[in-house]
Formats: sequence, structure tokens, C-alpha cells
Amino acid sequence: MKILITEGEHFSRKAIEVLEELGEVTASDLDRPRLLAAVGEAQVLWVRLRNRIDAEVMDAAPGLRVICTPTTGLNHVDLAEAARRGIRVVSLRGEVDFLKDIRATAEHTIALALALLRRLPAATRHAESGGWNRDPFRGNELYGKTAGVVGYGRLGRIVARYLDAFGCRVLASERPDWDGSTDGFVTLVPLKELLSHSDLVTLHVNLCPATENFFNRDCFEGMKPGAWFINTARGELIDEAALLDRLKSGLLAGAALDVVRDEHRLEPDSNPLFAWAREHGNLLLTPHIGGCTVESMAKTEEFLARQLRGLLYGGQGNGGEYAECAELQAR
Repeated sequence: MKILITEGEHFSRKAIEVLEELGEVTASDLDRPRLLAAVGEAQVLWVRLRNRIDAEVMDAAPGLRVICTPTTGLNHVDLAEAARRGIRVVSLRGEVDFLKDIRATAEHTIALALALLRRLPAATRHAESGGWNRDPFRGNELYGKTAGVVGYGRLGRIVARYLDAFGCRVLASERPDWDGSTDGFVTLVPLKELLSHSDLVTLHVNLCPATENFFNRDCFEGMKPGAWFINTARGELIDEAALLDRLKSGLLAGAALDVVRDEHRLEPDSNPLFAWAREHGNLLLTPHIGGCTVESMAKTEEFLARQLRGLLYGGQGNGGEYAECAELQAR
């Protein structure tokens, strides 16, 4: 069996050792043209987030049996096309117990909130240019703020606990049919109420066709004037034009995004969000680095390699989650 890893830089050596039990492993660092040229003989394709795995890629790999991606979001894989071809997708979606100890994105959410409220990027640039005047960078504290967590799943729950540790009053919202439990310090409220009362809103909703544009213009207009907004989930969840309008109006104090729409076709030089961020300090952008830590990447690669071994040897895997997403994507 031939296994192609498309983003092999800093790949876990322990995960490689597990994969080598299964077949011949090639670890490369491939952009799309090189991926299309290299994938031809692969039975297993291991991807992160750089390339979208669509019909063109699958056409180039006629023997492809499994796509592995150590992510919970799956919008970089055409799930419906994979299902049509009988290609299994192995991911982290639905691996609730394992993911409890994967904290990178939750920590990055807090890092973005602090960077935004304390104006850290601008202050850093000021010092690097030879300045040493603190007065232009008077910021705000998390302590005492009301923080709204939109989506109280695994990540939302972890972020809520971090916010509580900073002394925030924490509100959370979930879908109407949600019947889970909340930590005692969290108040579960309808989304409209959360938006109107929160000083900081952080988004942690899973992306699927039903949630695209979930955080729409009405949501941004319903936010408390002077609030801040954080998105470390997926760019397709929000109306980016509405976000930009809210920033331009001054009614949104600031926003920090680790994700944007259509990252696989992204052209920063012509993207209005990037243009605004270059000229204004109230929009911070990071290149989808939420899960990009040494610890989390090693853990997820090693876990997923074991999951792949279980799938190939014993038929085990998270196919139920995959099938559900494929059905949604095909609608």
C-alpha cells in the first residue's frame, strides 16, 4: 500500500512509524500542481489544510481508498464525491474523548482576544520601530467583561472555562434541540440575547451546509455596540461583508479571525478583509494557525495513524460522522 503525506514538514516520527507498518510512506510538501503529479499511485492520501481534495485530485488517484485529515472541519474535502467513489475519510470529527486534551485552538482563541483587547500587534510594531510610548496602546481587560460563546461543544466549553478563569461572566448559546449540560458558571441563553449582552463574542460552530453564513448580517447588527468578535472556527460560517461594514461603522470595536472564506483560493492582495487589516488596528488576521502547535499536531497525527491502522485491519473508523457530513454536503 502506498501512503502519500502531502504536508510532511515536522510530521510526527511516531506517526510515520505506525504508517510504515501499513505500507510505503512518502512524506512531501506539495502545492496543488505537485500534488496532482504525485498522487497517481496513492491508496492513502494524508492531508492537512493546504489543498482542497476534490474530484480533480481523486481523478488523478484512481486507486485511492482512504483520505486522512487530522482535522475536525472537513470543508477542504469533497465528501460527497468521496462517498460516490467509495473513498473513506478518516478525520478527528466525532472523536470527543480524544479531543478533550487537544487545546491548541482554544488557547489561540484566548490569545487573539488578548491581542485584540490589549492592542499587542500595534504595540509590538511600535517598539520594533524604536518607539517606547505606552500611551497610544491603552487597552481593555477581559476581567469583568461578559463573554458570549456561540457553540458550546468541545471547543466552546474549553474556551468558556478559560474565560471564566480570566474573571469573565460567561454566556453560551446552542441550537434549540441541544440537551447537553453546562458548567455551573455558564448561563445558557438564546443567541439574540447573548449578542446583545456580550462584550466579547467568540464563535465555535461546526461548519456544514446547514451552518454556512450562520453568523449573518443580522447577528453582527444584533451585537452590543463596542463589542469584539473572534472566529477560530471556519470562515464560511460568517458574512464577511457584514463584519467589515460593522467595523467601518465603528459599532464593532474589533475582530480577530484565524479563518477566512475559501482559503484554498485565497488572494490576500485583493481581499477586502486583508486590505482593511493592513490599514486599521481593529482587525487581526492569523493564517489558520489555531491547531498549529507542536503538541497538538503530534498528538493528532499519532492518533489518526492508529485510527487508519484500525480501519485497514479491522474496519474501525469514524465513518458515521463522515457519512453524515457527506449526506449534508450532497444536499
